[in-house]
Amino acid sequence: MADQKDISAAPAAPAGPASGGTQSFGGDRPSRGYSDGGRGRGPRRSSRDQRDNDEPKDGLIEKVIHINRSSKVVKGGRRFSFSALIVMGDKQGRVGMGMGKGAEVSEAIKKGGENARSRVAAVSLSASTIPHEVYSEFGGAKVLLRPASPGTGLICGKTVRAVVESAGVKDVLSKSLGSKNSSNVAKATLNALLSLRTREQILKARGLENRLTATKTA
Repeated sequence: MADQKDISAAPAAPAGPASGGTQSFGGDRPSRGYSDGGRGRGPRRSSRDQRDNDEPKDGLIEKVIHINRSSKVVKGGRRFSFSALIVMGDKQGRVGMGMGKGAEVSEAIKKGGENARSRVAAVSLSASTIPHEVYSEFGGAKVLLRPASPGTGLICGKTVRAVVESAGVKDVLSKSLGSKNSSNVAKATLNALLSLRTREQILKARGLENRLTATKTA
């Protein structure tokens, strides 16, 4: 018939690209590359870069020791509140501790961090360990700290470890006696660190600076 078109006369589909070229799959869909015209998400930031940007500018590192939840029964039901014990230090001889309370965990941690930052104090250290043995008590908790040789590491529980590591101690032997309450153990450990004194500080407090000078010259 005259109205019918000759299908066989239709032009053939274009052949694929020659060998050596770049073949595109999926028609006109944009590629997922990282070019300027693509719709890629861009290069990912490594976890190391993320940690570097999250570190505070003052060098103080925050650690959560304990989070406690308490409830109050009211007419409409129960209302929960949280308290967080935070230790903060620069790992170079400064450490502080604070507690924060709030209706949310994040709020309690934020307040605890602010309190710990305002209470940061210097600790007397001897290289990577403590200058002498020290014993401290807080409530029912009792903590004993002893100096250790380089390479020993932190031989202590997780609560004591968080405090001494924040202060910058790398080698220490410890023993936790009495109560295992994490709050009391942490406070006893902090008191023990703050009571440390080096030989130079003791001689200076006794007015024996000349003996210290003679020792250095000898």
